[in-house]
Amino acid sequence: MADIILINPRFSPSYWGLNYAMPLLDANAAVAPINLPLLAALTPPEHTVTLLDENIEEIDFDRCSRADIVGITGMNVQRKRMHEILVELRRRDVFVVLGGPWVTVCPDDFGSLPSAIFIGEAEQTWPRFLAEWGEGRHQSRYEQLDKTELTTVPPPRLDLLPMGKYAYGSVQISRGCPFTCEFCDIIVVFGRRPRIKTAAQVIAELEGLLAAGKRNAFIVDDNLIGNKKAIKPILREIIVWQEDNGYPLSFATEASIDLAEDEELMQLMVAANIDTVFVGIESPNEAALRETKKIQNLADQRGTMLEKVYRIQAAGMEVWSGMIVGFDNDDESVFSAQRQFIQKARIAMAMVNVLVAIPRTPLFTRLQKEGRLDESGEMSNFGTINTNVIPLKIGRRALCDGYLDLMHDLYTPEAYFSRVDALYLDGELRPASGRVRYFRHRPWRRLRLNLWAAVEGVFVFFQLMRLVPDAGLRREYRRRLWNVVKRRPLIDLLRQYCVNCAMHYHCYRLVQQMRADRAALEVEIDDSSRESDPNALAGPSLNTAGV
Repeated sequence: MADIILINPRFSPSYWGLNYAMPLLDANAAVAPINLPLLAALTPPEHTVTLLDENIEEIDFDRCSRADIVGITGMNVQRKRMHEILVELRRRDVFVVLGGPWVTVCPDDFGSLPSAIFIGEAEQTWPRFLAEWGEGRHQSRYEQLDKTELTTVPPPRLDLLPMGKYAYGSVQISRGCPFTCEFCDIIVVFGRRPRIKTAAQVIAELEGLLAAGKRNAFIVDDNLIGNKKAIKPILREIIVWQEDNGYPLSFATEASIDLAEDEELMQLMVAANIDTVFVGIESPNEAALRETKKIQNLADQRGTMLEKVYRIQAAGMEVWSGMIVGFDNDDESVFSAQRQFIQKARIAMAMVNVLVAIPRTPLFTRLQKEGRLDESGEMSNFGTINTNVIPLKIGRRALCDGYLDLMHDLYTPEAYFSRVDALYLDGELRPASGRVRYFRHRPWRRLRLNLWAAVEGVFVFFQLMRLVPDAGLRREYRRRLWNVVKRRPLIDLLRQYCVNCAMHYHCYRLVQQMRADRAALEVEIDDSSRESDPNALAGPSLNTAGV
């Protein structure tokens, strides 16, 4: 029997982490990780498993020293912390294994430090490793060549995580995406054939979330609608479950923009109480979309991208977006185009990044052949104040400066709240509109829901007034909320608006942090006297090759 500890390293402040908003929402972290409890469910019962999410609690390295096996997972943004944890554990002579998205795309990154690594999905390789480890003959590398059929996957062990400390629970319905976006590593990790769980599996996992006390959940699929035909019956079963249980859960998820082309699918998602959908819009520059093979985002007979965003919003879902600057067809006009599109689209949460070439993606392969990759930098810093891509029409310095200016402009209170107001006040979007429709003829249940929403809204409001140190921001939040009271005094909307204020505070702080990081990088550049090209973004560990 093995004593196993599985670690999810902490994230630096990021969009998805909503780190600065968490104290305002009475949570320690945004979304519960799904990978650790799934690995625990795949572990044979003769072993003991402890899950440790460093975003919730500190790592007890003395406790790890007593474990037989410590597993670490992580993405690119966790790479630096993964390395720090790995070095400390190996210093203590701990048996450490690594898996997850980053090791999958860059398996040699940690050298000989790990005792074993796992490439790709691990439903087959994790149990096999444990059996071989028990026999004293484990391998140093495990790679699952076949994609997991999700109908065989057990429900995650949510009981091993402190679920009350997360703002959102998590559930996975499918894996894989049918598209071929050049920059994306999803198809590298999960493939292009969407695989989907059975309705019975999904409902069992929703029951688990409910038992864990969650009322909000993130469907973590990279593209929920990758197989539209298969997802519709699942959504119908979720709707039945929601109705039978009084609509206890609200969902957010990710989907491609072609969602807007299927009215039935949008209505099913809304009826299932999916009220927020993240869409990879990337760019209003159609030449850039063609370049990166984001063909599904091009304007066609079914409308422009802007019109499709409006259609999703009109169906009853808020749209968050992923945006990218730095494609080969981007010049300095891209920043203005991004500002205008995001404002017109009424997208409050626009998650903008500088283009990064992730190892094993088609983009990485192409740029490597063209000699346009800088592979000397710290990958975990890329995407915001830095990039490993050498662009064609704009220097890296101008690209990253323009990006930070764009971020600053998007998250000024005036710009952010004008987008929120355009959607919720002028556009009259209603939060959780699927649940609202259900309760329309159930007044007592609606009253109970409104009371709960009022309590949550009041709590978040007082947290904003207590914890936001900037008096000007506090005044702005009060003014905006008073405007909602005057124009559209709905309890659930006021609650949502308080949450939007918390999210604005996070993004506002995040921009400040990125600008400070960039300023620190500039100091290092000056101190090192290594800046040779005014168009290049250089650093102590970054080549000065310009364009």
